[in-house]
Amino acid sequence: MLLSWLRPWRHPAKRPGPFRPVMESLDDRLVPANPHFIYAESSLAADLSLVVDFKEAGLGDSQNIDYELTGDASATFGFVNNGGNVVQGNPWLVTAETLATGTFSSDKNGNITASLQSGPPVRDPDLKQPNGNGWKECVDISYTNCVLTDTTNGVSIEVADQSVNTFPPPKH
Repeated sequence: MLLSWLRPWRHPAKRPGPFRPVMESLDDRLVPANPHFIYAESSLAADLSLVVDFKEAGLGDSQNIDYELTGDASATFGFVNNGGNVVQGNPWLVTAETLATGTFSSDKNGNITASLQSGPPVRDPDLKQPNGNGWKECVDISYTNCVLTDTTNGVSIEVADQSVNTFPPPKH
């Protein structure tokens, strides 16, 4: 022990400190919104307008979202008598591309469940019912290539085509 002062001095071994986990911020890892459509279903209303019921999720809570329903809408109006004869002349044709727009607010879970409805096809007021009895108005309406777009987030979904035709089949 007396000679211990002659030995070179060694640093005492350092003990590791106690483990202390650090909380990392999740701001960079969490994506608060991931907009996506759950469904979009189309149908025809009684007035022959296109109705699209939809649900979109991943929007964040209380967000105002703009929607646009586009597609090719065409409607042909004409008259047919009881014998199935179509009135002579050109039937009235109506076309449209932007069918409906709307703005909805997301709920506290970041979802929107809503419905957009196009206006009904409107025939030309100059298309008059022919003289005589038994004429009824007929229509051939179709909505094709329809797309519902969340224009706020740039998310789209295709919508099923819808159509109705009340013209009688052609006579042979």
